[in-house]
Amino acid sequence: MREYLLCLLAAAAVTYLLTPPVRSLAIRYGFMAEVRDRDVHDQPTPRLGGLAMMGGVLAGLLLASKLPMMRSVFEGTNTAVALLSGIAIIVALGVVDDKWGLDAPTKLAGQVLAAGVMAFQGIAIIWLPIGGTFVLDPVTSVLFTVLIVLISINAINFIDGLDGLAAGIVMVAAGAFFAYSYLLSVELGFERATLATLVSVLLVGVTLGFLPNNFFPARIFMGDTGSMMLGLLLAAGTITLSGQVDPSAVAGGALFPALLPVLLPVAVMAVPLVDLLLAVIRRTRAGRNPFAPDKQHLHHRLMEMGHSQVRAVVLMYAWTALIAGALCGGLLRRGVGHPRGRGAATGPGAAGDETADRQRPGWLRLPRRMRRGRRYRRPAVERP
Repeated sequence: MREYLLCLLAAAAVTYLLTPPVRSLAIRYGFMAEVRDRDVHDQPTPRLGGLAMMGGVLAGLLLASKLPMMRSVFEGTNTAVALLSGIAIIVALGVVDDKWGLDAPTKLAGQVLAAGVMAFQGIAIIWLPIGGTFVLDPVTSVLFTVLIVLISINAINFIDGLDGLAAGIVMVAAGAFFAYSYLLSVELGFERATLATLVSVLLVGVTLGFLPNNFFPARIFMGDTGSMMLGLLLAAGTITLSGQVDPSAVAGGALFPALLPVLLPVAVMAVPLVDLLLAVIRRTRAGRNPFAPDKQHLHHRLMEMGHSQVRAVVLMYAWTALIAGALCGGLLRRGVGHPRGRGAATGPGAAGDETADRQRPGWLRLPRRMRRGRRYRRPAVERP
């Protein structure tokens, strides 16, 4: 846990320190968000804040690669390279869009390219919890992965309409996802150092470091450079985690625990996903392009109801935290399950007692001295 905290602090510090020079760069080279009818801000504001966040992510990954405990994330696997490839493509696409403005088909093609490169290099969904474990063929795996990444990217991109809104929602979502993925690693006996957990903690770090300059009144926007990168990283964390988990290894084979690796990412991103779905339905019914901008997103409607910009943002933070917290609480109450193959003996006093104990949430486990069949004796008390 200390290593993750160190990576979080490094990502937050680098992002915070890079934001002012990136802001100056954006002003100098004309990366400005001009005031439009559908916008809430009332004066031109520099964007390109995603570059500062990218610097924070890279700093966190570099630090993690030097920590002894975290090296296993980068050894014997191509997923770190796949992640960096996707980040490079999506950030380049965002920079061009922030400067010149790309049409929807061109932007969508770039997003597909970034998602496809990641999928072909190893960050891909390889199974679905359908009738146990349904393994996808390579083509279906890549296509399904691209779809998930596209949904995540555009959900965060669509929600980025108020000062600090997208950054705060991603921070809450990534924090909940970090808690779940770390707990899953502990309970199922996985390696504690995983790419999914590392990505989620870096997301918390970069958004925490960016918010002081992005919260109302914002001095800089993250732009499409930042929103698309955040969406891609959320999707990458989800996909790499689901690739580790075998639903048949979850206690009891119950449907709800088996679906948790899929349900939790949907839950923590519920607010942006609902906003995305409503926007697509609304624009399609009106005969417009689903990606055509408008001023009817959830945050716009909250402001129409009389909420200030700050209050609308805080309300959407709260919705995200409530949904994510409710599902995480359900996970903790149920326990996660036990790793198969550990503690084959199940008789009294055998290792099965420890295995069964691992099915309980942390605060319900037996003390260590009462496991492994050790007889527990109450300390002797001298009587007068």
